[in-house]
Amino acid sequence: MHYPKQTNWLILLVVLSLMGCSASPAVKQQPYNQDPYENWNRKVFIFNDGVDAWILKPLARGYRFITPKFARKGVTNFFANLGESSNFFNNLLQFKPLDAGKDLTRFTLNSTVGVAGLFEVATPLLDLQRSYEDFGQTLNTWGIASGPYLVWPFLGGQTLSHTVSLPVDYYFSPSTYLIDNRNVGWGLTALNIVQLRESLLDSEQLIKGDRYSFLRDAYLQRRDFLIKDGRLESDPFLEDDDFNFDEADFAD
Repeated sequence: MHYPKQTNWLILLVVLSLMGCSASPAVKQQPYNQDPYENWNRKVFIFNDGVDAWILKPLARGYRFITPKFARKGVTNFFANLGESSNFFNNLLQFKPLDAGKDLTRFTLNSTVGVAGLFEVATPLLDLQRSYEDFGQTLNTWGIASGPYLVWPFLGGQTLSHTVSLPVDYYFSPSTYLIDNRNVGWGLTALNIVQLRESLLDSEQLIKGDRYSFLRDAYLQRRDFLIKDGRLESDPFLEDDDFNFDEADFAD
């Protein structure tokens, strides 16, 4: 693979960092010691927010305007299906073979019956809910601390362990090995970023108070929820069908 395509969570972070919105109006406040570099983080956040306002958001609106809803859903499903490989490998590394088996079954069904993942069939057919795993969570289950919250240019806000995990999740992605054309790779990456941003357009009105603090606390709460293997089907970030926080999951 010749292009730096990243994982589902990386693209999700790109989208969240380049926008001033979030998924839920009620976010539990996190201890400020998780954000020791807040002054620097806020400056980078402002930069990312400007990139979103001038580039990403207009592209997302254009994408929504020219693309029918059913087609947008298919694109979302396609990229989410690619992300099953990261779920599978990380569940294995976390010693959760049953969950890994579920991920493999989901990928097989959606890739075949679901026509290369364009249709989500595993959930309605077998009630197999999707996992949301990455190598950062694996590191945390191994006892490695999450580390401080950092906001990176373009990549957005994430814990240090999450940042360190991104190259590993990149190699978990099947597209890393199946797509050899650099232009195709970049095109798919761009499409996934835009479709993720489009899926968040209707959620911007939910932001409350200071945007930086809201997004940071939303991320940290969500991250803690995933690390502790909360019940994903009852995750408040996933209850809105129009806001697929991880289904907008960019392909692994």
